[in-house]
Amino acid sequence: SLTVSSTKLIECSTKSFSPESVRLVGGAGLCSGRVEVKSNQSWASVCEADFDRQDAEVVCRDLGCGAPAALQGGLYGEGKGQTWDKEFQCKGNESLLLDCDTSDRENNTCLPGNAVGLTCSEPDDVRLVGGGSRCAGGVERYDQGEWRTVGTLSDVKDIAAVVCRQLGCGSTVSVPPGNPARGFEASCSGSESSLRECPRSYDRSPGLTVICSESVRLVDGAGLCSGRVEVKSDQSWASVCEADFDRQDAEVVCGELGCGAPAALQGGLYGGGEGQTSDKEFQCKGKESLLLDCDTSDRENNTCLPGNAVGLTCSEPDDVRLVGGDSRCAGGVERYDQGEWRTVGTLSDVKDIAAVVCRQLGCGSTVSVPPGNPARGFEASCSGSESSLRECPRSYDRSPGLTVICSESVRLVDGAGLCSGRVEVKSDQSWASVCEADFDRQDAEVVCGELGCGAPAALQGGLYGEGEGQTWDKEFQCKGNESLLLDCDTSDRENNTCLPGNAVGLTCSEPDDVRLVGGGSRCAGGVERYDQGEWRTVGSGDWARTRVAAVVCRQLGCGSAVSVLPGNTTGAHGLVCDGTESALRECVITFDRHSGLTVICSSGDNNIL
Repeated sequence: SLTVSSTKLIECSTKSFSPESVRLVGGAGLCSGRVEVKSNQSWASVCEADFDRQDAEVVCRDLGCGAPAALQGGLYGEGKGQTWDKEFQCKGNESLLLDCDTSDRENNTCLPGNAVGLTCSEPDDVRLVGGGSRCAGGVERYDQGEWRTVGTLSDVKDIAAVVCRQLGCGSTVSVPPGNPARGFEASCSGSESSLRECPRSYDRSPGLTVICSESVRLVDGAGLCSGRVEVKSDQSWASVCEADFDRQDAEVVCGELGCGAPAALQGGLYGGGEGQTSDKEFQCKGKESLLLDCDTSDRENNTCLPGNAVGLTCSEPDDVRLVGGDSRCAGGVERYDQGEWRTVGTLSDVKDIAAVVCRQLGCGSTVSVPPGNPARGFEASCSGSESSLRECPRSYDRSPGLTVICSESVRLVDGAGLCSGRVEVKSDQSWASVCEADFDRQDAEVVCGELGCGAPAALQGGLYGEGEGQTWDKEFQCKGNESLLLDCDTSDRENNTCLPGNAVGLTCSEPDDVRLVGGGSRCAGGVERYDQGEWRTVGSGDWARTRVAAVVCRQLGCGSAVSVLPGNTTGAHGLVCDGTESALRECVITFDRHSGLTVICSSGDNNIL
């Protein structure tokens, strides 16, 4: 009886030990690195002479990776600890490395540089289906014996980047609406080498569809349409030398990646690249669909000097527009998708989506987000940092249409909300900071008014950091009653320099467009918002009431919400907030009719009459 019990204990100990018996360290992901095995509760490197291809096959299988791709001493550096003192003698069909036979090493030394490094191929556990090629389609992952749909409600550009990387398919071209199937939710940072490194849950999120470029990619840029040009060569990626790549080649790459026309082309613009350099010179005519459709010729000089790896910035595609407003920078949001213009809607992140739309259109800051058109649109969700709307996740949920008004010629950046930040004005299709000496209180009044904010509250050089681009070379001379900053007179600056720390920052007060009525104080009562020339009752569904109340109290400077009650009025415009907004105008306004909302904030005399 004791013997059986002891045996069971030994079996349990062995099973719990086995999964940690081998690891790869110092590599780029789970499937590459220096081979280390566990010995007496510590980790030991393995000498190259004691480890062969069959041993490598077992390790790759043990770790859930694909077949061995590279095996070499010193490939991933030297270990700092001990060296394993056995020689492995695997047959290649074992499940675990510690299932393999071992023998004592004949020579008990392992020379420096001989700690064995192993690169396993990524497992074939991700595929794109229904898209016409292996690099386009709905994302599926092999899990528990079957292929399952992968979905997400966030980080769509990061997940797409990982999928394209894992499949060796270059850069993400686009992320069209996913298939109607619901999938388990994945969440990636974008730096992972495979999808299996990303956290996931069993939430049933909308299926994700990804289109990759397959043969060319832009890396180390700010978004999908900028970066160092790399082309696929013998299943690895190579930088392209500036001398081998011209404007017509750039036009083809930008088109292949679904971007707009080339905007900048320069050697070293996005770093030098760490790998090989392509040995071909591209000779595109500019009308090809793919870079690999272009003619090439051998390079006359087979060297590419440091700093000459070509970087490319493509303009954003013209796939977003604002319609029905007074200018191209105001109106209902539409996105060109599958051959037609479609309404874009949302139930959350309205200020983030508006920021992305204004940024993509080159229209400055968001001024306001009035109620959208009555049409229902596919739902978009952005973090606010994206360079274009196509980087945001979306679903086929029919959300209320979104209307955005952008400032067009002036914006406030790096502030806490719509009404604070460093002042930048548009100059020759780019944005320029304004020097503190060229901008006074009357100029600030015009900017605050143009952005739909209240009166200036703070004006100071360096208040919101320094801009990275150019500085505006004019001095503004506003009277204070102009509607737009560009309506103001300007004069040439006497001194053409602006010292560091003098880029002017501006904080405008929030506009007086929200009030609480009938409660006995300014911090209690029914919520009303000034909209289109009149005060209108604000309502909200049960699930969003506390968040709306938090924003109202914050905007009014009335502390936190103490109580939230349904009001007596019916038929109010619905509002949806996430609770972090600085003002109610940053929340989504819907056409759903709700009962009015009564809020009591912590500050003020809150005796309701």
